Amino acid sequence: MKKILVVDDQYGIRVLLCEILQKDGYQMHDAANGVQALKIVEKEQPDLVLLDMKIPGMDGLEILKHIKEDHPQINVIMMTAYGELNLINEAMSLGAITHFAKPFDIDDIRAVIKESIDGSKTEAK
Repeated sequence: MKKILVVDDQYGIRVLLCEILQKDGYQMHDAANGVQALKIVEKEQPDLVLLDMKIPGMDGLEILKHIKEDHPQINVIMMTAYGELNLINEAMSLGAITHFAKPFDIDDIRAVIKESIDGSKTEAK
């Protein structure tokens, strides 16, 4: 079973994503901050991390750097409520595979996750 870690300081987003993706057959983990996220990455070695860009304390870019230093094979998708192109470009240069702006379309996220984890494309509805 493929593992996904959702890292977001907003509880509602973590619950929503975990609930929906668990129904899709993934083993879900979630973290509210960078310290929790990095502990889960070390312990669980997820296949994919959905990572919010703006998190109090250690921000998404810092978390991304730590993940990619120790676990370059883990796919990371950035989520941001801010259209800050320079941060998105930096995240992509650090190894994020793509990004989503909040509010996002859950079906778009599910399709990208399926493609990045399972290697299969799904038709957009």
